[in-house]
Amino acid sequence: MFTGLIQDVGVVLEAAGSVPLRLRIQTALPAGQFAVGESIAVDGVCLTVVERSRTTFAVDAAGETLARTTLGGLSRGRRVNLERALAVGDRLGGHMVLGHVDGTGQVTGARSAGGGHWMEIEAPAASVPFLLEKGSVAVDGVSLTINGTSGNRFHVLLIPETLTRTTLGERPVGAAVNLEVDVIGKYVARLLGAAKGLGVDLGLLERAGFA
Repeated sequence: MFTGLIQDVGVVLEAAGSVPLRLRIQTALPAGQFAVGESIAVDGVCLTVVERSRTTFAVDAAGETLARTTLGGLSRGRRVNLERALAVGDRLGGHMVLGHVDGTGQVTGARSAGGGHWMEIEAPAASVPFLLEKGSVAVDGVSLTINGTSGNRFHVLLIPETLTRTTLGERPVGAAVNLEVDVIGKYVARLLGAAKGLGVDLGLLERAGFA
């Protein structure tokens, strides 16, 4: 599990093979201390460390990962957001992020705004019901608050700190980004759907606006 608070921006040194795709990444994190088999999020995608040296590590992206994320488009020199898995006792400063990307979105708007950076993203249809104003979303692994929605698009405002510590300010209009919606919302929707299928009376929840 992750929090969506990026710990380093790494650089892809190598992207080799097709399926799986082997990525070798340089990082300021203590890669020599990584355990082979531990999880790390690369642009919001949970991957397994398969090799490491003092300043680099390698991960493999399988077919399902390449089909659902932007990792297949990575090449040498590309900067990527990195976050190691949450340790017990760490502060949960962002929100619960699994690194299980729901799909890719497309940047449809980007401009400076109020000392920060305004970004609009078009999301896949399946993700739209889980994108709520003031709710959470992970974009390329970065925990963000949704400022507003319109149809299948949502927008966020990136503060200067986020621009400094992540790659999001580098994403131009038309760029693809990895999206992971709030996992709690997905489980609630699944449970409500199952309850309705079993004929459970959800009138009270419906009147309260939850179903």
